[in-house]
Amino acid sequence: NTVMAAQMTNAHRRFLQVLMSNGVTEGSEARKLHQHCCETDKVYYAHDKLDDFISTINSHLQPLFMQIRKGLSEDNGRAHYAVVNLAETEVTKMASDYTEIELELFRKAMDLIILSENGFASSTDILNLADQLKTKKMKKKEAEQVLKVFVEDKWLSEKNGEYTLHTRCIIEMEQYILSNYQDVARKCNICHSLAIQSQVCESCGIGMHLPCVRKYFRAQTEPRCPKCNELWSCDIP
Repeated sequence: NTVMAAQMTNAHRRFLQVLMSNGVTEGSEARKLHQHCCETDKVYYAHDKLDDFISTINSHLQPLFMQIRKGLSEDNGRAHYAVVNLAETEVTKMASDYTEIELELFRKAMDLIILSENGFASSTDILNLADQLKTKKMKKKEAEQVLKVFVEDKWLSEKNGEYTLHTRCIIEMEQYILSNYQDVARKCNICHSLAIQSQVCESCGIGMHLPCVRKYFRAQTEPRCPKCNELWSCDIP
């Protein structure tokens, strides 16, 4: 029998519980939580061993088809952590929390965001779909409230009336999005995770997250595509 890599302590359990209740946790918060859990449980704490700490939890979650995954915010490139249920690759994960009509609105919003040029959909465009839902029509006021809940629950992010997918949604639904939007969903050429808000090379079509674009071209004298070496046509953010 394969022996589990390391024993799961109360510190690991406490860390996992907080991560699950948060939905998504920023890297700096996860590091603080790691320290707090180790100190509370009086187990050895090393500030640079968060990834090892998480690997131990993941080895115990494996038989449950669950995993703590790390993803980057498309906004600022910061690391975030979320607990992903590998057995539920679809929007089914959300089914226990939302009604059928709310999920249909979410799918419509997701369509608009992923099929857009810049990874955003305006509230006007999303609300215009509210009275075209198959489940039943939804009033705009009602739809506004539902969108608000999706933002509070960290499935969507909203900025100046424009919606995009929250980091939590990207981490948890990466596989679902890649398999359901094969023609348009792309991975970032630099960090290799799903890119919703991205810049695309006009010559070869690769995409890069905005924080990855900033980072990559900072070291270049002239911005050239990392794949085809043509001049990068988009403005560097």
